[in-house]
Amino acid sequence: MTVTSTTAELLWLFIATCGLMTALTFFGEVLRARAGHDNPVIETFMTRVRSWWGMVILLTLALIAGKIGIVVLFAFTSFAALREFLTLTSKRKADHLSLALAFFVILPLQYLFVGMGWQTLYSVFIPVYAFLLLPVVSALRGNPDRFLVRVAETQWALMIAVFCMSHVPALLSMQVDGYPADRGVLLIAFLIMVVQFGDLLDFFFGRRIGRKRIIEGISAKTWEGMACGVICAALIGGLLAWMTPFSILGAALMAGLASLVGMFGNLVFAAVKRDRGVKDWSHLIPGQGGFMDQFDSVIFAAPIFYHVINLIYV
Repeated sequence: MTVTSTTAELLWLFIATCGLMTALTFFGEVLRARAGHDNPVIETFMTRVRSWWGMVILLTLALIAGKIGIVVLFAFTSFAALREFLTLTSKRKADHLSLALAFFVILPLQYLFVGMGWQTLYSVFIPVYAFLLLPVVSALRGNPDRFLVRVAETQWALMIAVFCMSHVPALLSMQVDGYPADRGVLLIAFLIMVVQFGDLLDFFFGRRIGRKRIIEGISAKTWEGMACGVICAALIGGLLAWMTPFSILGAALMAGLASLVGMFGNLVFAAVKRDRGVKDWSHLIPGQGGFMDQFDSVIFAAPIFYHVINLIYV
């Protein structure tokens, strides 16, 4: 493999991220030593940091592998997230064909269009063609019981788990003046880092200094924690401006926007889980639930991040 400047930058970014994760791990251990092993906030923080180690390594390998590796990784993530979402929905035998089409036709085609860079197709394929096709398929099966609910849940699952998620690898196709095409992988790394670190710091500050919850009975998020998380994400974004086509101020604003949208996405998914009476989407990742639990903020942030770039910079 030829080591390009982008690959070298990814490797340095990986080393720097590992250093930051090491610092967070050390910080957590210091807090644990002072407060003991029975503090739920610290234990949850440490569990999140440990799970991030694996995700950082996996994502770095995919970014280094290039476009195919990234598209395959997020296609697999969408498949797992779609399965988690649909597991909690109402389905009948009449929906089996629609579900098979969602998993084995619509999802692969969406990522094929993303991989080919066909923006016109991947921008409308699910919200137009899939939305019109699947209700027809279910209606032809002849079971009207809770039909609207069943169709809406399947459509919402596709929008969230496939359409929104696919906007992460779609960043590879962005053509910004003065920004080399091969640096799209750095734009993906930028989005994920600012959103995930914003979430982590929102959790930490929200538990330490948070007083007023945003939505009682749905989420433990506080306005103080969210504000600190967004500000920290913006600061991190400014420091990582070299990865993007933005100025330092532009990178900070984009990072803050992505983080804020992601946090509201987290609230939406918290409401869905409360409605279904579950704590996590699945138990695939020890101590951290499933893919939806890990990427809920990125899912909401990705299409907004993508379209703001397309509107302002392309």
